[in-house]
Amino acid sequence: MGHVTSLKRRRLTNHLVFWGICLFAGLTAVPLLAILGEVLFRGWQQFSWEFFTEPTPTAYKAMKAVAAGETIPGGIANGIIGTLLMLGMATVVAVPIGILCGIYLAENREKRFAAIVSYLTDLLQGTPSVIIGIITYIWVVVPMKGYSAIAGSVALFIMMLPLIIRSTEETMKILPASLKEAGLALGGNYARVVLKVQLPAAFGGIFTGVLLAISRVIGETAPLMFTALGCSLIRWDVDKPIAAVPLLIWEFFNDPNLQELIWGASLFLLVFVLLLNITAKTLAKKWKS
Repeated sequence: MGHVTSLKRRRLTNHLVFWGICLFAGLTAVPLLAILGEVLFRGWQQFSWEFFTEPTPTAYKAMKAVAAGETIPGGIANGIIGTLLMLGMATVVAVPIGILCGIYLAENREKRFAAIVSYLTDLLQGTPSVIIGIITYIWVVVPMKGYSAIAGSVALFIMMLPLIIRSTEETMKILPASLKEAGLALGGNYARVVLKVQLPAAFGGIFTGVLLAISRVIGETAPLMFTALGCSLIRWDVDKPIAAVPLLIWEFFNDPNLQELIWGASLFLLVFVLLLNITAKTLAKKWKS
């Protein structure tokens, strides 16, 4: 009789814990769904060809359109081009450096210098983005005597680097040791085995880490305020101030006549990050299988 009572009590506890976890998980998802719903509902109405191909309108044009009850002219093309340009420059530099550093940490984990580099990587990863922006301002903006896309890309590079290093290191660590041993046994030197055998085998994990690093920094505003500054024109010059989508969102927020454009720009960022994350997860699954 006591055994049956104990069994019922355990089943009741199990059900209570299960439904409690479901309840709290649902409550956690409520703010996320509310934010996504609000941005989607308000943002999709602004999506048009002009929104993605024209630069940000001036406050005067926006004020005239709002007063006439018309759609605000212009779009975020200058921010999209600036974001892609700075991300591209940062990625081109961060990927090779991050991969080489990750390989070094994975292959020399017992060395003291590797331990120091690993600690500094963790420290850099936890550094607030606004601090990185201030440091980049001192290192790049002041010597160049002006804001620029180069300075913005340097800030993004610093933020991307630890993520790429960590993803490369962890991916290289889980590769079977027999893979490197087989390459060395066939007569290949260490560099050739790493480049021709190990890196191709770890490509999926490393590429996933790169995509996650890009999605991590694409929405950063604070470091770009200290480095890229922003621009209302579509600009390709890397040595001059340039716009970015996060900067445009901040500018729209501070201008009552342009605040409606916040939703379209925010939805663009959310969709872009969502696509990057879906791509990263898809590649991770294929690589594991």
